[in-house]
Amino acid sequence: MKKLWPVLLLLLAACKQKEYNADLLVKNALVYTVDSNFTTANAFVVSAGKILAVGNIDTLEKKYLAREVIDAGGKAVYPGFIDAHAHFYEYGLGLQDVKLVGTKSWQAILDSVSNYARHKTDGWIIGNGWDQNIWENKAFPNKAKLDSLFPVRPVILSRIDGHAAIANQAALNIAGVKPGQKIIGGSIETINGKLTGILIDNAVGIVTRKIPVPTDQITQAALLDAQRNCFAVGLTTVDDCGLPYTMISTIAALQHKGALKMRMYVMLSDQPENYEYLFKRGGAYKTPGLNVRAFKVYADGALGSRGACLLHPYADKKNWSGFLLSSQAHFAEVAKKIAANGFQMCTHAIGDSANRVMLKIYAENLKGKNDKRWRIEHAQIVAPEDVKLFGDNSIIPSVQPTHATSDMTWAVKRLGAERLKSGYAYKDLMKQNGWIPLGTDFPVENINPMYTFYAATERKNLKGFPANGFQKENALSRIEALRGMTTWAAKANFEEHEKGSIEVGKYADFVILDQDIMKVKGSTLPNVKVLKTYINGVKVYEKK
Repeated sequence: MKKLWPVLLLLLAACKQKEYNADLLVKNALVYTVDSNFTTANAFVVSAGKILAVGNIDTLEKKYLAREVIDAGGKAVYPGFIDAHAHFYEYGLGLQDVKLVGTKSWQAILDSVSNYARHKTDGWIIGNGWDQNIWENKAFPNKAKLDSLFPVRPVILSRIDGHAAIANQAALNIAGVKPGQKIIGGSIETINGKLTGILIDNAVGIVTRKIPVPTDQITQAALLDAQRNCFAVGLTTVDDCGLPYTMISTIAALQHKGALKMRMYVMLSDQPENYEYLFKRGGAYKTPGLNVRAFKVYADGALGSRGACLLHPYADKKNWSGFLLSSQAHFAEVAKKIAANGFQMCTHAIGDSANRVMLKIYAENLKGKNDKRWRIEHAQIVAPEDVKLFGDNSIIPSVQPTHATSDMTWAVKRLGAERLKSGYAYKDLMKQNGWIPLGTDFPVENINPMYTFYAATERKNLKGFPANGFQKENALSRIEALRGMTTWAAKANFEEHEKGSIEVGKYADFVILDQDIMKVKGSTLPNVKVLKTYINGVKVYEKK
């Protein structure tokens, strides 16, 4: 028996050594923590979905025994990317419809729609993503050919910015649209007294409100399809800008079942029922995967469809300055009640006039420095004298760098060279508060955060144009751009204490890239790929 004691002691010691005290160990990595000092590490430990420790592998291996070990092979690891302005659900719905992004002509669109109609033979035909600014003929199309192809079946095709659409006569008839009809904050285009099918801003809603509500099956497919594509580019949180309150229960149910793992920061749209829903709660709707505490308001339209509200007329359309989508009295009323109930206001403002109107309304409610984090979404064209209003009232400019590189080739025609100088001025805007959240506005732009990083730092499009960068004085540094996609985006959502960096106590949301975006040549950035994406320390995507 005495001879057995040493063996038993060895067995007990071996069992004790295998007592796991962590779920995951990531080692042999270049870990960009994106903490306040922008420190790096070569390993970190995860337990119960959160970061347990960050540091040197030799130290961590002595202290922790993890059930799973990831050898990153020397690759760079970053916090999960956060898109601070997107339309996640809308993007998912678009995946179910006719895809028109990148089409080079009206005829190409007609061909795409006809092909789609042969496979989906009934119901409305819905498409999205056309952009006349990339066509040889840059004029808005006319519905005549659409009518001849689809005399009975309703068709509506949205422009890439979502602020204009073309509908065929069948769709216009269902909606009761007539020549000469007027609408506040929108326009119904006619030529020689006849409808062209082009609808701008609020006029689009006259038709889209007649489209049948998506079934539960379509809604769930849209959310899950969007999630799949977003995980593949390293997104772990998205800000969905402008949903109805009825979507909250759908999203929450899918997350509770474990099907929808994407973390979502939802802004409710500017509708009475949405205010009533959140105000009655008395506070945010908050779970680990879903945060609802903000409202999305639209001040004006888009520059591409000349719906942005400008202080002076468009350079390429005499006596036309765009328009606000609601009255200033409406915006003032909304701001007052959002402030009174302690929620966040996030307003789409593109033109310099729209930005001025909203900045002044914000200032009246915020009254100087504060931590309410009210946001101006896009802040594309801001008069130089108005920029200081962001800093004076702690207003957050939430911007999308790829807008600058997508718009730059034609924005000068809309604005003129002098006015464009104060457009897409992300560095100037960042200096106002010392930080700036970045997003894409997808599906208006591509969902890929690498394109955001590239556009923010290089100020070039995917063709490498212009050689020296577009208004390069407003480029962000690589550290600033990475913060904008992680910690600063989290801060814009009041979530900086739970995500956005690889630090102890935060969610273990991280990505492993095939190249280090902090070191590779600028021209390489758009080609950087995500190898793996993790949420709560659990892999949700791996590159095949």
